[in-house]
Amino acid sequence: MRLGVAGLVLGALIGGSAGAGTVALLDRPGTVTGAAAPAQEVVIRDPETATTATAAAAKAAPSVVTLYVQSGSQSGSGSGVVLTEDGYVLTNNHVVSIEGGDARVQVRDSAGNLYEATVVGSEPSADLAVVKLEGASGLVPAEFADSDDVQVGDVAVAIGSPLGLDNTVTDGIISATKRAVATGGGSDEATVIDAIQTDAAINPGNSGGALVNAAGEVIGINTAIATVPTGLPGAGQGGNIGVGFAIPSNTAERIATEIIETGQAQQAFLGVSATTEGDAGNSGLGIGARLVAIEPGTGAAEAGLQPGDVVTAVGERPITTSTELTAAIRSRTPGEGITLSVRRGGSTSTVEVTLGATD
Repeated sequence: MRLGVAGLVLGALIGGSAGAGTVALLDRPGTVTGAAAPAQEVVIRDPETATTATAAAAKAAPSVVTLYVQSGSQSGSGSGVVLTEDGYVLTNNHVVSIEGGDARVQVRDSAGNLYEATVVGSEPSADLAVVKLEGASGLVPAEFADSDDVQVGDVAVAIGSPLGLDNTVTDGIISATKRAVATGGGSDEATVIDAIQTDAAINPGNSGGALVNAAGEVIGINTAIATVPTGLPGAGQGGNIGVGFAIPSNTAERIATEIIETGQAQQAFLGVSATTEGDAGNSGLGIGARLVAIEPGTGAAEAGLQPGDVVTAVGERPITTSTELTAAIRSRTPGEGITLSVRRGGSTSTVEVTLGATD
């Protein structure tokens, strides 16, 4: 099984200064790490010693699968979450996207059954994709929770196949919500996620797997980790250090539904290009997102936004970087109305904008 990572200096998220770590997609073609482990069921054998994580894992593990992807000499693995009993599975776009053309996708469920699968569609900017298993029936669909209800400190259980080890369970807490994360590098440089952050251990192979709450309901799709660089080329892209990121379930479920119904999905679209506005006394400290260009005919243009405007909030959410602005917009739905706090010259005002949709 070939596994690896590709990432981006975290400092780029805070204005381009040198960062303290690397944000890395979990799975990229890399070095050989070993053979996949056989599937095993997660069951409660002793109720008296069972924990919250035990119960959550027992409920959610049957809905998590392992994906094996190969195209020519390139191969990799990842995880997925069952959406329907007849074989629709949600995973990360970067799990099924391998250079070299169309890839062969195979999926092993929690009971050990192996299926051929085809990619139904993907949304690279959200790092999500849906595959359909051939001849599947009787699979166990995952239950999705409302990710807007997730709180810092809540129990978080990650289930997936790190390093090809099927149905691996780790637990921790929710460390943060609405964490703007750019997982550039690899095949797509525009992936920005309004992520849930967790300290539950996730590693290469967990991508596309489930992050669940104490009730075993999916609150996120695991997609990236932060690592500590060592200063050497390609270094600092190893395993878990307790800083992992998941795509919120509300976003994942909406996009998955659109892909199943139409083969593609749309993201909310403001219609601007922006850069991080640095503090006058400290260029590495972001204080807003400065608009560089406005696309004609978009919600931003119709609302009267201008180049040079600095967005400092979306609704009640403060904005300090251009990445945060992108994440805040992509967390919304096309057609939704939002309020922006905009600084122009020496004054700040609010602007009502109706979001458009990506093509």
